[in-house]
Amino acid sequence: MCRQVFGFRLAMIALATPTALVNANDGLPTRLVGAAVVVTFMTSYVLFRDWERFGPLLLRHPSLLAVDTLFGALLLIAAGPGSTLAYVSVCTPLLAGLVYSWRGAAVFASLQALLLLLIHAAQENPAPGITESALLPGLCVIAGAVGSSLRNLMLRFGAATQALTTVQARLAVTEAVSAERARLAREMHDSVAKTLHGVALAADGLTTSANADRMDPALVRHQAALVARSARRAAAESRELLADLRREAGPEQATDVLVELAARTRDFNARSGLPAVYRPTGAHAVPPVPPAVARQLLTIASEAMENAHRHARPTRVDVSAGVHGDLLRISVYDDGRGLPPGTTLEQLRRAGHFGLVGMVERAASVGARIRIGRGGHPQGTEVRLELPLAALTTPVA
Repeated sequence: MCRQVFGFRLAMIALATPTALVNANDGLPTRLVGAAVVVTFMTSYVLFRDWERFGPLLLRHPSLLAVDTLFGALLLIAAGPGSTLAYVSVCTPLLAGLVYSWRGAAVFASLQALLLLLIHAAQENPAPGITESALLPGLCVIAGAVGSSLRNLMLRFGAATQALTTVQARLAVTEAVSAERARLAREMHDSVAKTLHGVALAADGLTTSANADRMDPALVRHQAALVARSARRAAAESRELLADLRREAGPEQATDVLVELAARTRDFNARSGLPAVYRPTGAHAVPPVPPAVARQLLTIASEAMENAHRHARPTRVDVSAGVHGDLLRISVYDDGRGLPPGTTLEQLRRAGHFGLVGMVERAASVGARIRIGRGGHPQGTEVRLELPLAALTTPVA
């Protein structure tokens, strides 16, 4: 706003300078007017161009604006109050109101009005009327009030903007914390909690076998080995989760999703005893997948297999993956009893079943589309995940 005031002053000074030089007497008056033009114009130009740099100096020293007002009065005397330079006098109280609030506006409006009245009183041919003499001083008073009001308005607007920025920052922090809590909940549910549940079941089986009337040593050894293997798996998952919280793997450490998915399918088959078969599909090779994306894809596939084993009572699980067109497609199908009709994510969330909810959230986090249902099968459940290949070269938050 202050810069615009000085821009207006520059235009008015440029228009009024020829008149001021013509009306000035030869000799010293002409040189004084010329010096006033140079000083006033250059001061206005410097403040117009570098207000951020020199504005604080003007704010600390109101006397500089008073000196500038006196130079402007010298020009106004030479050019006459009827010239375009007279409108420059309105800029001084307006600027004072913007910079110094109402007190500064009152002082400089009074000073400018006094100078204008003295200039009008010094005119002899013809003598100005009362209305003409009071017009510009009245405008100076109004300009000072306008400048002070604009200052208050801008300060209030700045305070409101700062408060809004603070609220937005707090909301962003809250959303980030909520997102991190949701991510930790998914990680705990899909890894450590699930494995510990398996450890508990294996330990219950071991207890039952050990308390039997006729204990089978081979069965006890097998169940004890299962408990130990599951406990080690839980420890490994805990370390992996902690490492993931502390750092992310570099983008150059890409993952072969097909190889890892085949390994997880074999591990699921060995742990659960449920027939699980992996087969690659698609006519093209799968490009390397960034670690952050691969982690989400493989976790979704593992959770789909575990859900089938835990809830669907299937006789087999079929896992497939490959490139189809511009999509990386991963499918996990079981021939179990399937989802109840009308099941929604909101119902699962309210009931405390977070497996499918976490799968949907994971898919959305990497830009993939997930479908959960029968698909093209007469029964059972298929979890189909489709990720655009373009997302593999785009950083994922």
